[in-house]
Amino acid sequence: MRFPPRATRIGAAAALMSALLVGGTVTATSANAAAAAVGSICYGDLPSQAHDTLDLIEQGGPYPYSQDGTVFQNREGILPGQSTGYYHEYTVITPGSSTRGARRIVTGEENQEDYYTADHYASFDLVDYGC
Repeated sequence: MRFPPRATRIGAAAALMSALLVGGTVTATSANAAAAAVGSICYGDLPSQAHDTLDLIEQGGPYPYSQDGTVFQNREGILPGQSTGYYHEYTVITPGSSTRGARRIVTGEENQEDYYTADHYASFDLVDYGC
């Protein structure tokens, strides 16, 4: 299995806890709610197009869509709460789709976590590079 340079990133559990702890006090209840809202997915279980997107992010582009790299607002509130500008979104190409489709990678700046959504932000999985 080929791992991109991001494979040295911190593990899924550590990334989630770090993200929860940045910027303020976190209670056990809010930590449990965020952990329940965000799942985990092994890097190797991602679709190949997600690997391509992660490679592009690591290289700094160029990206296939002008919206790629824009700030993700987290309006759904599923990802751990952060200040505006912390998260950025990137398209994961869906074969056969005439539009951007529903698949995205959302990155977190400070802790360098990567989240995958296959359903246009209805759910997220933190990418685990260690499994």
